[in-house]
Amino acid sequence: MGFNFQKLPVNTLVGADWNTFKKVSENREVDKGYKTKYHLTKAVCRLLSLTNVFENRRFKKWLADKPIENDPVFILGHWRSGTTFVHNVLSQDKQFGYNTTYQTVFPHLMLFGQPFFKFCAAMAMPKKRPTDNMELSPDQPQEEEFALVNMSPYTFYNFWIYPKYTREYCKKYLLFEEAPKEEIDEFKKVFERLIKVSLWNTKGERFLSKNPPHTGRIKAILEMFPNAKFVYLMRNPYTVFESTRNFFINTIQPLKLQDISDEGIVNNIVEVYRDLYFRYQEDKKLIPEGNLIEIKFEDFEQDALNMTKQIYETLSIPGFEEARPAIEAYLNTKKGYKKNKYNYDPATVEIVEKNWDFALNDWGYKL
Repeated sequence: MGFNFQKLPVNTLVGADWNTFKKVSENREVDKGYKTKYHLTKAVCRLLSLTNVFENRRFKKWLADKPIENDPVFILGHWRSGTTFVHNVLSQDKQFGYNTTYQTVFPHLMLFGQPFFKFCAAMAMPKKRPTDNMELSPDQPQEEEFALVNMSPYTFYNFWIYPKYTREYCKKYLLFEEAPKEEIDEFKKVFERLIKVSLWNTKGERFLSKNPPHTGRIKAILEMFPNAKFVYLMRNPYTVFESTRNFFINTIQPLKLQDISDEGIVNNIVEVYRDLYFRYQEDKKLIPEGNLIEIKFEDFEQDALNMTKQIYETLSIPGFEEARPAIEAYLNTKKGYKKNKYNYDPATVEIVEKNWDFALNDWGYKL
């Protein structure tokens, strides 16, 4: 069972708190053809937000004063660089807690009402991600930016809703270049809450993050967690371009409240990739020695078990041998997995070589 993702009558802001919904939509035009979706999303959000008082009360009582005791691990890299697969592999280790797919849509219905709403979500959700054939379920590990966009107006994923402002969101909330200090501080506060709820929900002891936007926020993350661990994934830029274009063009359709052409999406991808690449190259210098490992995804695919072991050893993360049986079992289920195949047409090659030659040269990817 599951609804047609491309024909959803609402978008994911149904799970936002009312204050976030208002601020995200403030001074933003809704294009003709999306007003019904906007008003229906707004109505459902307003209704669900009435339960926030119960969620907030429980958070304050159960988790607000609970410290985050272990250094989080952050999986970084541009979208479609293999971060999902690495996240799924590492999450087989029970020490890790993570944001779930259900939590991304309903981050304010975690401590209150989760069993009922998760059941509803499971009934509506497809078994595989529409964009890449990866498994999908309410309890599956998921990137937390989709949850953060429903918890705070200061996140990059506002661009899914209002794509005309992608460059503004990039500068302010992906790179934190033009965001006021109070907005960055509010983002940190919200992110800390998400981590605490995620650890409680998955019974983990160490938070495992998979969130491409964090690639541009290393400085802010280190201000929160000075000894945080980082795994950075590189992947063939030709593949990343094709896969990201497919992912963005398909995913944005049921979420957007503004029109944007495929050409506009591609231009944003090209520019955001460049911004994210150079921001990472600069900010990785801030990471303490021994807390960063850089991996080519193609190498991880070839030998995922030993590469996982290398991650644990390089970052001094305990528990690999205890987790090894679960990791091996998961990898055995992936042996027949069929990935999307990409045939690079001349236009793709021209775009990548013209705009992303720095990555091709630095990482040694050539056709």
